[in-house]
Amino acid sequence: MAGDLSGVRFLTVAEVAEMMRVSKMTVYRLVHSGELPAIRFGRSFRVPESAVQTAVDNHISDVG
Repeated sequence: MAGDLSGVRFLTVAEVAEMMRVSKMTVYRLVHSGELPAIRFGRSFRVPESAVQTAVDNHISDVG
């Protein structure tokens, strides 16, 4: 069985785009390239909130 997901908050692509101040298309590109982990539910994706924070932190450290 998979790990315990009770404490994980999942975000929609639109919510991730708003948090990262990018377009939804950019979020889809990050998901499809593997840079941003996501789970597919039917036709939509959900991204763990912690993965968004990690991605933002990694990109910030790449820049500065």
